Amino acid sequence: MLAIVAAILFAIALIMDLADAAIGIGASAFVTAGLLCIALHLAGIGVGTRSGPRTGGRRWSFRR
Repeated sequence: MLAIVAAILFAIALIMDLADAAIGIGASAFVTAGLLCIALHLAGIGVGTRSGPRTGGRRWSFRR
């Protein structure tokens, strides 16, 4: 989820840079926020597992 937020922030920064837009917040602030989201994503924060903690992160079991 944080990787998607980072991609959106990078897209906003790119559009602002290409259009030379000034909205009170510079494009570098969006780049910094995007890098923060990427770092949190790589650290494992905000990444949920669908299988839950009881299965140890496994989604499928091949036992018969």
